[in-house]
Amino acid sequence: QVQLVESGGGLVQAGGSLRLSCVASGRTISMYGMDWFRQAPGKEREFVAAINWSGGTTNYADSVKGRFTISRDNAKNTVYLQMNSLKAEDTAVYYCAARKGVGGGKYEYAYWGQGTQVTVSS
Repeated sequence: QVQLVESGGGLVQAGGSLRLSCVASGRTISMYGMDWFRQAPGKEREFVAAINWSGGTTNYADSVKGRFTISRDNAKNTVYLQMNSLKAEDTAVYYCAARKGVGGGKYEYAYWGQGTQVTVSS
């Protein structure tokens, strides 16, 4: 069993930066791809960024490309999301999730964190 705990959220002015952390406990996440999602009030949860098990491959939603950077430190069992040039529309609860392959090129999310609130004031 893996527990994921996000931190680093808060209130920031537009144009500012935040760094979110997702710390895993219970077992290593080094074999999992790790993703960040977010959910704004009244909206569906949406994909933000993904990183593969080694950190060698990343992927981003178009809305955050060039502003957000996902990274991981498997020795610390931690995944990060550096968010720069924040906009009001980035306001949401941010979640990390552990992704594993289930064969046939498909995957599933095995574990989710509880989320951390990010509020960007304009």
